[in-house]
Amino acid sequence: MPTYKIRGIDVDFPFEAYDCQLVYMEKVIQSLQNKCNALLESPTGTGKTLCLLCAALAWRKSLGAFSRGRSERSKVRGSQGDDEFSQTQSSEFPRIIYTSRTHSQIRQVIQELKRSNYRPKTVVLGSREQLCINDQVRSLRGKAQTNACHALCRKRSKRYCSHFSRVTEFVKKNPGIGDDPIDIEDLVNIGRSSGPCPYYLSRDLHKDVDILFAPYNYLIDRGNRKSLKIDWQNSILIFDEAHNLEGLCADAASFDLPASLLTACISEAQKCIDLSITRRDESSDKSCNPDNFAILRALLLKLEKRIAEVPIESKELGFTKPGPYIYQLLSELNITQETADMLTDIIEKACVLLEEDANGSDSGGTNKSNGTYFRLESMGDILNMIFRDNSNAHAQYYRVHVHEVEATDSFRGKTSRTLSWWCFNPGVALEEFSRLGVGSIILTSGTLSPMDSFAEELKLEFPILLENPHVISGNQIWAGVAPAGPSGYCFNSSYRNRGSIEYKSELGNAIVNFARIVPDGLLVFFPSYYLLEQCINCWKTTGQQNLTNSTTIWERICKHKLPVVEPRQSSLFPTAIEDYMTKLNETSSSGAVFFAVCRGKVSEGLDFADRAGRAVVITGLPFSTMTDPKVRLKREYLDLQSQKFGNKGLTGEEWYTQQASRAVNQAVGRVIRHKHDYGAIIFCDERFTNLNRQAQISLWIRPHVKCYSKFGDIVYTLTRFFRDGGARVPPKLELTQNEDSESVRGLESSQPLEKYHPEKLLLPQIKIEPSCSLDTSSSTKQVKQNSIFSLWREVVPANRSSLTSDKISQDSFLRCSSDLRTMKEPSISGKGSSQDFDGENSDLAASSILKKRRLLITGPDQSKHHEKSDHNVSNLAKKKSFGFTENVSIQNPLERVVLLDDEIVTENGTVAHNIREHKDVLSQSVLNNKEETKGSAFLTQVREKLTDAEYKEFVGFMKALKSKAMKIGHVLQSIARLFSVPDRRPLLHGFKDYVPTKYHSLYEHYLCNKSDAADI
Repeated sequence: MPTYKIRGIDVDFPFEAYDCQLVYMEKVIQSLQNKCNALLESPTGTGKTLCLLCAALAWRKSLGAFSRGRSERSKVRGSQGDDEFSQTQSSEFPRIIYTSRTHSQIRQVIQELKRSNYRPKTVVLGSREQLCINDQVRSLRGKAQTNACHALCRKRSKRYCSHFSRVTEFVKKNPGIGDDPIDIEDLVNIGRSSGPCPYYLSRDLHKDVDILFAPYNYLIDRGNRKSLKIDWQNSILIFDEAHNLEGLCADAASFDLPASLLTACISEAQKCIDLSITRRDESSDKSCNPDNFAILRALLLKLEKRIAEVPIESKELGFTKPGPYIYQLLSELNITQETADMLTDIIEKACVLLEEDANGSDSGGTNKSNGTYFRLESMGDILNMIFRDNSNAHAQYYRVHVHEVEATDSFRGKTSRTLSWWCFNPGVALEEFSRLGVGSIILTSGTLSPMDSFAEELKLEFPILLENPHVISGNQIWAGVAPAGPSGYCFNSSYRNRGSIEYKSELGNAIVNFARIVPDGLLVFFPSYYLLEQCINCWKTTGQQNLTNSTTIWERICKHKLPVVEPRQSSLFPTAIEDYMTKLNETSSSGAVFFAVCRGKVSEGLDFADRAGRAVVITGLPFSTMTDPKVRLKREYLDLQSQKFGNKGLTGEEWYTQQASRAVNQAVGRVIRHKHDYGAIIFCDERFTNLNRQAQISLWIRPHVKCYSKFGDIVYTLTRFFRDGGARVPPKLELTQNEDSESVRGLESSQPLEKYHPEKLLLPQIKIEPSCSLDTSSSTKQVKQNSIFSLWREVVPANRSSLTSDKISQDSFLRCSSDLRTMKEPSISGKGSSQDFDGENSDLAASSILKKRRLLITGPDQSKHHEKSDHNVSNLAKKKSFGFTENVSIQNPLERVVLLDDEIVTENGTVAHNIREHKDVLSQSVLNNKEETKGSAFLTQVREKLTDAEYKEFVGFMKALKSKAMKIGHVLQSIARLFSVPDRRPLLHGFKDYVPTKYHSLYEHYLCNKSDAADI
């Protein structure tokens, strides 16, 4: 496992790192060392999560060893008690709290941790919905589930939960739990096999771990945060997939009180009065005073009446006041800072009383509900939010708003009112961390752009900012703006234009073309569900113009791809995804098209890698509805704040446009998901031609965006892009950073033995003199991003150049040969840029700039091209005075090798001189006839000497070495063990020829040991 020294910290990384990964880890460590915040964007597929874990844990490990077993802090806490310990503890080392949006994302993060070399003490916090194993509770949801759990965990309960009672004893007997990464499934399995409650087990373990994994709401929600026994001093907070964090923070600090909720609270208060009177009369139980519940009910009635009296002059505008007005409104009801605590206590007692009645725990009745959610609990949360910290300073970031909505069901035709208290400063939810002494807050995602508005919104200082490039090369992405459609009608999805039949028809005809050109999966994103439905309805009734009996646009789309439409209802979404994947694999069609909405579920976090998403079409800018009261008030709030500070900061208009751009970036990020993926991004709106608009697109896409004045040019270039798609990237013959590393056994079982082609791994090592190497100082980054894995020549990073596999090299040589034959023809773009493809860009430019000479292997299918290309290369060498070797076949007489030396031949036939400009022509024979068959002969000997099981094991070790699934020392030692039998000693010594030179000394060490053992 490679180790990198970054800012003085040794970071173990499971792969050879890309440049962008090293930069990312450097920024993480810089943030931790300087105790400052960081905002880091890195596209999906760049190994962001793994880099974040390795960098953060390497820094933590540099401070001291990870906790193992039950830590000393746990012993101290056990003797002092939780409350005393929470006040006096001072953790020797900072704890890392790693959060993400969903449990499934956290599961993926833990899998990444398992791939690393770090083993901190860990635990993951989850909800009861994820962790509960009690049959009576796990079927419930929300607060009903929480209430049922609390009821069963009370010792006086007749149905006391046996799982809860086993937690303490289990933790004592298993101090090593959490020493290896565990996720939610592991906790549930422990509970089912050993008995302890997984939910409370994780709650017990989290007090003593090095790194804690949890969903966002465990930190954002004040109630959840207070329930955690964490020493926040100098701790590290990591928010992964943080692109929606600002919205979540604002929502967590806001509330809406509709009339229906208030009515339900009044009914529950009345029920509490009745229950307390009944108890007092029947059993002389005076624990619950009905007068308190009467006061609660009276206050709620007054609040309902006060909201109804609020003057609303305009239904569209509603009634709006500054945030502090909420205190004035409540003070009229005698609800103040002093009385609020008393009121919340009454609400808590009311909820307990209602729960006891629902469960029938006192009366012994048969009405035993499995838990009920009480509306009064929401009222208690609202009061706690308003009167938090015994202060009203935070109210300046709020607005009070009352608006009318149409009632539903039996009250249809009538209006009801909703009281809202909206927070417009998301930083309110995070500001407490500064007071708690948190060391660093790191926010990261694949789509944070535009980053300036993101940082401004959270009101946090982010001294460290990073917008990382992608690991893909320029010829793996096509990005273009289509300002007009096939007939020249402009694309503009603004409110004034999107309703016209011409716009919808033009967009539909364009999508017909894209469905025809793009292979496999196509994603089409609309600004809203309304526009999506309007367009589809139009396409189903509109045919081609000037044609009789023509098919509709929708039928023409379906002719090329089977359609799936994103549903509005969340419950139907899993079915839609399943339908899309089924249609994608239909052999009767050329793929599927998914019509979806920006900010919808399809655009959030789903992975449409490879065939699932070859192109994404953005049909417009997803602006929020300007008349929405929350959007309107947010814009007004930001404008006032900007004026207040001398026109500094984010304005309402800037926020409005950047929110739309961020939604576009999020949708675009569904495609091109890893290093070997490729795809197209098509912006069908003329507004994307604006440079300011393009500046808000994610950095990794921005350099590749081109604007096309004619739709025909888009069709032409897009067709060529996908025509060469298979030759553009290597097939997945190896395990990459985006795939799970497997053991040798896993490799053996993953595919038949005959598919390994082990003879391709046994190529003699070619020694190249240092004087022959190229100076690549100016091209290092480009090489790292564009070249491919080595098969065996040397153990190299995933992004370095080396001997290619047959198919890739055949394709590369074919393109190179073709360009050499037509070297005098100008490129299409006329720029000769290495970023273009097929004459616009060179596929080989980057891969030709090597530290060592490059072997390009061609296969038997290109035998006719070899004769022509050999002649062209030879003539080119004579004209330009650069050396090359004679073409010699390897293993197959039809396979040929060309060695390009001091100069770089680009695809359009130009020759770039090496900076060093060798004066002498270097030409030598790389492989003689004896070396051609040496690998095959050695492999034949291995096959004869080893048993079938040993040979299979040998092949597995070779694959593990190539994929770096095992350390090279272990692989070489294992192979030497196989050859240590006396009659295999020739193999033991002969195998050295196939070991990279830099590992010769290591292999000789094992060779000597095995030889001595064999002699004995």
